[in-house]
Amino acid sequence: MAMTKWNNIKKSTKSNLITFGIVIGFYLLVQILSAAGVMTNSFAGQLVPICAYVVMAISLNLVVGFLGELSLGHAGFMSVGAFSGTLVWVSLYDTVPHWLALILAFVVGGLVAGLFGFVVGVPVLRLSGDYLAIVTLAFGEIVKNFMNAVYLGVDSNGLHFSLKDSNSLGLEPDGKILINGAMGITGIKKASTFTIGFVLVLITLIVVLNLINSRSGRAISAIRDNEIAAKSVGINITRYKLIGFVTSAVFAGMAGVLYSLNFSSLVAKKFDYNTSINILVFVVLGGIGSIRGSVIAAAILTVLPEMLRGLNDYRMLIYAIVLIVMMIFTRNPKLVAWRKQFTDKVKAQFVKSKDKSKKSKGVA
Repeated sequence: MAMTKWNNIKKSTKSNLITFGIVIGFYLLVQILSAAGVMTNSFAGQLVPICAYVVMAISLNLVVGFLGELSLGHAGFMSVGAFSGTLVWVSLYDTVPHWLALILAFVVGGLVAGLFGFVVGVPVLRLSGDYLAIVTLAFGEIVKNFMNAVYLGVDSNGLHFSLKDSNSLGLEPDGKILINGAMGITGIKKASTFTIGFVLVLITLIVVLNLINSRSGRAISAIRDNEIAAKSVGINITRYKLIGFVTSAVFAGMAGVLYSLNFSSLVAKKFDYNTSINILVFVVLGGIGSIRGSVIAAAILTVLPEMLRGLNDYRMLIYAIVLIVMMIFTRNPKLVAWRKQFTDKVKAQFVKSKDKSKKSKGVA
């Protein structure tokens, strides 16, 4: 009976349920380990970054895997969201309830990043391939260098902005520096928790998976497969490209807020070119177009360098070997087929054992 019900479920729905099951299972495991007091401080400190990078990997996979465009500036959207959301949090912390300030920080961070995604996407999405990668890479670097040069303060006369130094802001004695150039934002009250990160991951999965399986998602995939054919059947190429690109930017911005509120200070150099490449590595190794693969790869590769910290002399060597092995494991056709057979066999045995237990209870 259970096997029949499982077989009647759509393949995409099965895949989505397994993905949600993995995320929820990991959350419950962490809570159990934390309650038992066996979780190390090092691993506990990695939980929020894991959630932030999982959201980043899922959102980038929407562009790379389903839209078919190579973006190397995803850290730029993360940076824009982080700074705008953190400014909201710092400004409202003492004036409104903390839960409201936190929600507004995530909303503003996502909206500002989405706005930048729209502004960048309109001209950039007319390009493709290496040209698009170069332009998005330039956008990420422009954002980083601009934030390094920004000085922003507030006093009784309002906001003061400068690209020179903090002294040129001309603040009154009651003034406060919000962004101090390369020093960024300091004195942040930490607010991010693993539970908040878990909720953001779930929201990201719900939105992205529903988008992929919707009419818009099918149009986006059609553009990826053959843009000329998609255009010939009446699909608005620019519109659907922007939907995918802006949605990706929104969640990158919210991931930036989650990441920034896990630290007491925020600097632009945390969102450089290397961050964009690392996120792309998560997507490629998890499988381009595989949301579940992005979740697993981002979680493993975020925590792996920390786990290897004891082997300081060989840490990066082992990390590189793991990347190569994962690439072979995820891309080799024979191994892909073997994984599918193994997964199907495990599912069948699980459902079979469940049916047997139900029958034995009925006999009893």
